[in-house]
Amino acid sequence: MKIPERLQVWIDARKKYHLSHAHIQMARELGLNPRKFGKIANNRQEPWKAPLPVFIEDIYFKRFRKKRPDNIKSIEQILKDRLKSKEKRRIKKQLNKEKIEAKVKDHD
Repeated sequence: MKIPERLQVWIDARKKYHLSHAHIQMARELGLNPRKFGKIANNRQEPWKAPLPVFIEDIYFKRFRKKRPDNIKSIEQILKDRLKSKEKRRIKKQLNKEKIEAKVKDHD
């Protein structure tokens, strides 16, 4: 299963900055750019900055007025769900096509 580049960036950011699936989901919902996490996360050089997970939690709470998302899914799980729904659509389309062909044969 090949992971698209736009999702692979989030997986790499999760590993590089030691973030949980919940933090990644919160960052995605906030519209943050994972390529810019380095600017946000350098709390060692700039001690006044909050660590990246705390920063994400704070701005998530300010925007949505809740601590965490209701339903937390990993990037891998999101990808699996998309593939399942794509497969369901493909099967449904194929069945509809077969029904139409059967009707055409009956009318001839």
